[in-house]
Amino acid sequence: MKEQIVILTGAGISAESGLGTFRDEGGLWAKHRIKDVATPEGFMRDPELVLGFYNMRRAEAVKATPNAAHVALAALEAAHDVLIVTQNVDGLHEAAGARNVLHMHGSLARAMCVRCEARWDAPLVMRVTDTCPECGAAATRPDIVWFGEMPYGMEEIDAALREATLFASVGTSGNVYPAAGFVAEARRMGVPTVELNLEPSAGHSMFDEVHVGPASEVVPKWVNALCRS
Repeated sequence: MKEQIVILTGAGISAESGLGTFRDEGGLWAKHRIKDVATPEGFMRDPELVLGFYNMRRAEAVKATPNAAHVALAALEAAHDVLIVTQNVDGLHEAAGARNVLHMHGSLARAMCVRCEARWDAPLVMRVTDTCPECGAAATRPDIVWFGEMPYGMEEIDAALREATLFASVGTSGNVYPAAGFVAEARRMGVPTVELNLEPSAGHSMFDEVHVGPASEVVPKWVNALCRS
């Protein structure tokens, strides 16, 4: 039977590609307060600081390459209907060949205008003097969903969960809502659930199955078993 699979991915799937998480000691996030670089208020206070922070993140993402977990999820599309809902703002799923990817927290590769909400491909280095190609305002920011803002694609995600035959969560902490609530929504609809994580998440008890280990190991193993069944 061809499964309809919704897969939620978080920072843990990209960590093995060299991209840091909020919790990494000594990493890029450890040098900044979240409220200074990941909120609309922080951007209003110091747009140069915020743009510089995301310029560094963008440079890291451009250099990164997909790991075996990204490749395995992309390959899963050949056998099943798959929607990858990612909290990550890198493009590693697409770089691995995945086609059906929803970036619920935005993308480092995109820019947006604070004034008119136009969106376009971001340059490698964004500056406070950059102007919007639509309205001409010098009010551009990364197209990233910051704390306090509504994630993208919630209606599409809800619809996909209603139609899903399987929900999987890969490399997520289970602490950030609304994504942390997807497993409860899937369970409410009777959808089987599985977690694949370096260590059990805060909500691991909500899942029917939990597979623990590095994403580059547990994800390909899970995908291979699923494709053989």
